[in-house]
Amino acid sequence: MIMASANVAVAGNRLKNSSTDCVLYSMAERQAPKSRLRLRAQAFSISETFSSLRRQERVAFIPYITAGDPDLSTTAKALKMLSCCGADIIELGLPCKDPVLDGPVIQASHERALASKTNIKAVISMLKEVVPQISCPVVIFSYYNLISSCRSHWFLSALEDAGAQGLIVPDLPFEDSATLRREAAEKNIDMVLLTTPATPKKKMKAIVDASEGFVYLASSVGVTGARDTMNSQVQFLLKEVKELSPKPVAVGFGVSKPQHVEQVSSWGADGVIVGSAIVKLLGEANSREEGLRHVKSFVACLTAALPSGKNEN
Repeated sequence: MIMASANVAVAGNRLKNSSTDCVLYSMAERQAPKSRLRLRAQAFSISETFSSLRRQERVAFIPYITAGDPDLSTTAKALKMLSCCGADIIELGLPCKDPVLDGPVIQASHERALASKTNIKAVISMLKEVVPQISCPVVIFSYYNLISSCRSHWFLSALEDAGAQGLIVPDLPFEDSATLRREAAEKNIDMVLLTTPATPKKKMKAIVDASEGFVYLASSVGVTGARDTMNSQVQFLLKEVKELSPKPVAVGFGVSKPQHVEQVSSWGADGVIVGSAIVKLLGEANSREEGLRHVKSFVACLTAALPSGKNEN
């Protein structure tokens, strides 16, 4: 996933060599793009975040981590670090016993989180403390069985109380999502919906119309996980989605290298979602501190590959 011998060249907040992976301790870490550092005292909403980025001709960087991997204290530190180092939105996964749409890396992160006794109430308590200290929206990623087990009304009320601004439920069929979407809207929580390369165009239109905050475009059918190359079909799928709606579109599943970030951005994505590559660094390090350092360095490389954009007036 990461080649420790690669050299990184940062210029204008982009990588000149799109085929170069970043090293764990690189010049990109020491020269993190200042224009992406968060200076706001309070987070924008998801829609405000994308509107601001569009004005600046920038692409949103959206990292994913699993709550409680390897423990909630590390999660709290990771959220604050990601906010300071260039995340525009953070996707936070709630651990569950059967994450059916996740690959081995994120499945393992769920196991580690559950082994550390992470539960929903503990995550909510942590978010109440951390969200006021970060300056980007937090979107919760949760499987539906977790929501139904504690009742959707309580779950959404808890998310609202904790300051979360969005929700992704990957295993809830669109046809069955109307009630949860309505309840989420009542709590001012954007319910982000997914579309994939296998989604029929008519259904894609319905999904795009109903999605709030942004549209999540999965780059491939199957489970999450780092991939060597991006599916070239994404370029055309992005065009299709954008013809249906002006809503921002973020691409996830398989985005794991600076060149992926650069490529997907050049195809017209409004956001890039990086999950497994970050989770692997954070969860499989020799220590909590080492994991956070590795993630910080890697994030610097990823954000350096984003379009440089322009400053807001």
